[in-house]
This record gives sequence, structure tokens and C-alpha cells, in this order.
Amino acid sequence: MTIDLISKTTVASTQAGRKWDKTAAGWDKHTPEIRNWLRVTTDAMIEMAAIRPGDTVLDLAAGAGDQTLDIARKVGEKGSVVASDISPGILEHAFANAVAAGHQNVRIHCADAEHIGLAEATFDAAVSRLGLMFLPDPLQGLCEIVRVLKPGGRFCSVVFAGPDANPCLRILMSSAMRHAGIAPSDPFRPGGLVSLGKPGLIDALFSKAGFHGVATTRIDAPFHLPATKDYMAFIRDAAGPILQILAPLSARAQADAWAGITAQLEIYQTESGWIGPNTLLLTTGQR
Repeated sequence: MTIDLISKTTVASTQAGRKWDKTAAGWDKHTPEIRNWLRVTTDAMIEMAAIRPGDTVLDLAAGAGDQTLDIARKVGEKGSVVASDISPGILEHAFANAVAAGHQNVRIHCADAEHIGLAEATFDAAVSRLGLMFLPDPLQGLCEIVRVLKPGGRFCSVVFAGPDANPCLRILMSSAMRHAGIAPSDPFRPGGLVSLGKPGLIDALFSKAGFHGVATTRIDAPFHLPATKDYMAFIRDAAGPILQILAPLSARAQADAWAGITAQLEIYQTESGWIGPNTLLLTTGQR
């Protein structure tokens, strides 16, 4: 198993990677909760990308790589998976997790998703679970995916639907921005949590990038946890966009912000646990 490092990265991508490095340990720490949350979605993503035994697959914005391990099992010893991410820190966890699982068919590749830096027509299939929406230029990222896919190769992305379908995210973002003194902005601006949730947008971007047979499926993916405090522990450890908004505040101001967010999210506490509604979009296309 090897770690590939792109020798040439832009200043912007390096800075972005460092931002995500700060939440790498937290994202890996909460892998069991994330895995339970996205179990059905991940299975659907792999199926919709038409991943088969023996395939070579790109897992873009792979994070700590729990879905990478699922793909590695699916393709088997005759196949391979490249887990790519902009954060070297989080890829260290992906590498360690692949080693611990005994997968010899996983490679780790550090790169900006808008400039993947891999050869054209390399992969039979590609996936990206909750990563594409963070790209400043998602069209460029999609063009890169088209470039590295073999003719006929399929890609499936998972992104958040719009803010109305994701009230937990809406509470998190609006509250954090209010406490930070940041004026409300367009939720669909590039790079944001729900930036690709605008109806029809992601389909149009797929088509413009050169994908054929583009289709999007909505899926409900509620986050089940014992209590609100468990969800907040996950957010405070791993939710990079929220942490970045609150980072400039004093310790007291941050504490006030977290208390306010927690109080609002208590509305999803039920007798059977905390159930936070989430809606995701799974989009597929073929080169």
C-alpha cells in the first residue's frame, strides 16, 4: 500500500487542506456514528456507480475512508481503490484504517479535487460522498472526474439537498453566522454545505461537464443518536465549516454560540433518542 503525494499544489488548495486537517481526528473519531448515519446512502452510492469486482475506482474527497473500505471489499483483490482528499491529515487516518482492515488494494492520493493530477481514462468508476459541494468550482471538479474516467465509466456523488430539506444544517449555519456577526448570505454560493442543493443545479453541472444519462435521487438520511449532546459532540469535533465560522470568537462567545445551537437542536430530541432530519441528493452520470 502506498501514499501518493502530488508535488505541485496551489497555495489555495494547501490552505484548504490545512483547514480540513484541523478536523481530521474528529471525523475519524466519529466514524461509527457517520457510518450508521450514511449506511443506506453509501450502499446506494456504490450501486449507482455500478462498481463491480475487479474495477479500479476513485473515491474523491474520501475523508477518513470508511466508504473506501466498502469499495475495496466490493472490487476485491483484482480491483483497486484510490482514496483522494485535499487534507493530508485526514488521509493519514484513511491509510491507517485501510491497513487495519487488511486491504492491499487501496492507494492514498493527496490532491485538490479540481486538479486531481492522475492520468486520463484511469478509472472504471468514481464516487464522492459529501465532498463535491465544498469545491469552489464544482464544474471544474466534475470535468476532472470525466477526464480520469474510462469511456463508459460511471460517477455517483452525494451532496446535501437545500436548506429547507436540512433544518439541522440551517440551524447550525445561521446560528454560527449570527454569533460571529456575519450577515446572511446565499446558501447556494459555491463551496457551502448546501451549495449544490438548488433544484436542478447539480444535474446541469453534470451535463455541462460532459456526463450522459444524468439522474438525481433524493434520499432521507436522518441522523440517529441517543441525545442532542451526542450530535453536538460530533459537530464540535468534525464540522469544519461551523468551526471555521466560530474560530475568531472569544472562548466565552463561542460557548454562548454552542449553547444557543444546542438549545435549538433540542427540538429533535424524542423519547427514542435524537433524530436529526437530513436529505441528500445522489446524482449519477456516465462518461
